[in-house]
Amino acid sequence: TYSIGFTDMQEKQLLNHMADKEQRPLPGRSNHDENLSQSAKKFQEAVCVLLVELCERFTFFGIVCNMILFCTVRLGYRNYQAAIVNMCFVGTSVLTPVLAGWLAECLVGRIKLVCVCMFLHFLGTALLPVVAFPFEDVYIDRRHILHMLSKREQKIVFYFALLTASLGIGGIRAIVCPLSAYNLEDCGPKELFSFFNWFNWLVNLNSAVVFVSISYIQKSVARNLGFLIPFVSVLMAMITIHMVRGEMIYKPKTDSSLLTTFGVIASALKKTCCVRYRYFSGSMTNWLDHAKENYGGQYSETQVESTKLLSRLFPLFAFQILYRTCIMQIPSGYYLQTMNSNLHFSGFVLPVAAMNVISIVPLLILVPILEQINSCLFNAKDTGRSPTIFIGQLSAALSVMVAGFSEIHRKHFPQVEQTLSEEVLLVSSMPCFHLAPQYILLGVAEALVTPSCSLLAFRLVPERIRGISMHFLTLFNGAGCFMGAFFVHTAHAGTQGNWFPHLLHEGKLERFFFFLASLMMVNTLGFWTIAHRYWHSLRQSYGNLGLHFYGNLPETLMK
Repeated sequence: TYSIGFTDMQEKQLLNHMADKEQRPLPGRSNHDENLSQSAKKFQEAVCVLLVELCERFTFFGIVCNMILFCTVRLGYRNYQAAIVNMCFVGTSVLTPVLAGWLAECLVGRIKLVCVCMFLHFLGTALLPVVAFPFEDVYIDRRHILHMLSKREQKIVFYFALLTASLGIGGIRAIVCPLSAYNLEDCGPKELFSFFNWFNWLVNLNSAVVFVSISYIQKSVARNLGFLIPFVSVLMAMITIHMVRGEMIYKPKTDSSLLTTFGVIASALKKTCCVRYRYFSGSMTNWLDHAKENYGGQYSETQVESTKLLSRLFPLFAFQILYRTCIMQIPSGYYLQTMNSNLHFSGFVLPVAAMNVISIVPLLILVPILEQINSCLFNAKDTGRSPTIFIGQLSAALSVMVAGFSEIHRKHFPQVEQTLSEEVLLVSSMPCFHLAPQYILLGVAEALVTPSCSLLAFRLVPERIRGISMHFLTLFNGAGCFMGAFFVHTAHAGTQGNWFPHLLHEGKLERFFFFLASLMMVNTLGFWTIAHRYWHSLRQSYGNLGLHFYGNLPETLMK
């Protein structure tokens, strides 16, 4: 749930796209491709994209699920350092699709860039086992090891591998099939909410399958996991190359540019700082008007007005930063709690990654329920305040608060020895399932927040900048990952390791959770004060679908 994969392809959306492609055959298709039946072609493309997505998620979660354990046990990192590295890797993987999408549109080209990204992905995933060596089962004998790297060399290779893998992940998510490939322009709010609801459900269903697979591998063939990740990456590369040769990678329309949006904002800020207030024109109603050609700027009226509409969503995006920081506790704070709890269950040791499935189960259950009450959410005749995002953010705050109480409860249990990654650790004898409530609450939060935010970001802007709006939502989500890393570093440095300790039973990790919960509660209340303007605009558009939608929406958002 902490991997923001709105650029991933799912079967349901892919079939809609394929139906459109059937009516507009692309030039350059070979005679063999033209002779294939339409149903067989759709099935082939759906299988290819699904396999690429599954392979990408397997490699991504294979890295994330093992990083803290590897950093603390193998590289000797402190807990806070391992958590920071993990969150920075996730944040970079979230942001790189935006960079890759821009490069594909403006500089490199989609086919060349996807090949480069596949090479980077394989290079990164192939280097990670090099850092993890030597495993006991690849010894020639006890006196001859395949290789031996110093700690410094291991860290250099480790960081280089993470960087190249994250760049490769970004290109795959952005290019194989971006969100703009889906035919959503003619959908109303109700249909869009259903789309993002099931989109999120399918993404997390794949995540659950991957987590279960990784957990089984860690239990049965854990020492060979390092070999499986680059193998899966090679398999993904082969499928992607087949898609490139078969012209299965969709090229979206490029009606707007992320660079143009940043240029409008930068130009307006520069002129705002240089021009005194008394020189403002009476017809200038917004600071972004400084970027218009009529006022000495270099951007057209359409470009500036589109940016003004997009800027109305910035408060919504800003309130997602702290929420994403709470979600990032799954691969950081919650992971450390689970790692330091009793993982024994019915005679065998559960992998730490198995607990992540608990956060996905409530989402898989809630999405069909939300689909049933979809009409009620949009037809309600109240003030326009939808409770979904508010309740979701409140659930995230409660989850972090419950994590604090769970940490207090965990330290009351006596310590026992537990073997993880061939290292004997002293952990609490509290069963790890006592941590399930905090995972469940975050799963509920994701089910309520993510589809609704995607709906607002996509619907409340003109069609020509919808892709840019989704990019900005991704940028703010990535900022939430880095904000989580900043909080961990600040808490550790400011309290001399007491709030984020290396030995949990000797520190006060619960205070960090309570601090984060209090910030999230304030964030939730702040969002509630502005939520009505967005949902009022959305519901007004839903009630006026028979009219021209974009004739009324901009004025509503300007209020």
